[in-house]
Amino acid sequence: MPSKKALGLTAAVAALALGLSACGGGGESGGGEGGEADALRFGYIFPETGDLSHLGPPQISAAKYALHEINEAGGVLGQEVPEILTGDEANDAAQANDAADRLLGQDVDAVLGAAASGMTMAVIDRITGAEVVQCSGSNTSPDLSTYEDGGYYFRTAPSDLLQGPILGQKVVDDGHQSVAVVYRADDYGQGLAEATATALEENGAEVVLNEGYDPNSTNFTSVVQQVAGSGADAAVLVSFEEGVQIITGLIEEGFSPEQMYSADGLNNEGLGELVNADDPGAIAGFQGTAPGVDNEQFTTALTEFDSELEVFQYAPQVYDCAIVIALAAEAAESTDPTVFVEQMTAVTQGDTQCSGFAECRDLLAEGQSIDYQGASGPLDFDENGDVTVASFMIYGFDEEGTHQALEYVESKP
Repeated sequence: MPSKKALGLTAAVAALALGLSACGGGGESGGGEGGEADALRFGYIFPETGDLSHLGPPQISAAKYALHEINEAGGVLGQEVPEILTGDEANDAAQANDAADRLLGQDVDAVLGAAASGMTMAVIDRITGAEVVQCSGSNTSPDLSTYEDGGYYFRTAPSDLLQGPILGQKVVDDGHQSVAVVYRADDYGQGLAEATATALEENGAEVVLNEGYDPNSTNFTSVVQQVAGSGADAAVLVSFEEGVQIITGLIEEGFSPEQMYSADGLNNEGLGELVNADDPGAIAGFQGTAPGVDNEQFTTALTEFDSELEVFQYAPQVYDCAIVIALAAEAAESTDPTVFVEQMTAVTQGDTQCSGFAECRDLLAEGQSIDYQGASGPLDFDENGDVTVASFMIYGFDEEGTHQALEYVESKP
């Protein structure tokens, strides 16, 4: 099967040969030769409401900060990037589709998001089918690696095929040998659960339970009972906010938080208060993994840009999405997504390493090929638009229920 990027190259060449502008992006001139490029127009689809709304603020702020940095450096191809257009995915497919339609109706050239893998699955055909570049900083489902997107979809968050081994290794390193895995039965949950279960078994642990559940259920007693009755000495919960009910139930069944693990879906600074508002420390010992990088310089800069921001999950990855898109447009000398899509991978794999939009843009102007080093680490997009190197944070909660970054681990395929 041809690679997604090969398909994207074919689409770009065909568009150039026919002299077409982007379908749903780029405006009339499309940045073609002999005319001034239209301004590069971004939109986002992030969770402003819904049960993943805690992921919204860091991603929105990171997107706005990236555009601010780009404009401070003179914009893309000498033109200021307009204010980003907004869309709320709300962890609801219908709302996510409405947001995508509104953005496409406003002729965006690139869409940042969606945040949840399932929401991207809901909108990817609309966005990439319109030959608009889509880049998510938080999608992790393995299914997106080989999805037929014409070469227009990229992500700066690592696939769960990279996260699963980190999570599985952590559980075994803590001395657990009999593990129950329960997961939300969707694109995110199933992929990460499978990768984690495989890693557990490869490290000598027995997976005594590996079951999905309906994430839209209002009662998770049966899930709790399955785990409690499995005889496991540890439980991995691949959950979003519904995992709070599972954690609470397991504690009532005698499970210690030190026996529980999760991933990015429960990487929430307020998890202790959600589990027990009167005693957030009841969650002490609970641990998990999430894509994360130890980049204090970026965190400080983003905090100066948005002083009210307290959560930073996926902020570096979203920032990198926007910067790579802008650099691809600079490299292609066009804001037409059917043209600059060809440069998305190239600007992460060139000869000269650089960081930040201004430095990399100036190197491109000198005729050099660039290897953008992101706020989230080296990206090195592969033929599927996936990063090939990723950093993960192992997080936990202390006796007061305070979220902590315990360590950072690098994973490679």
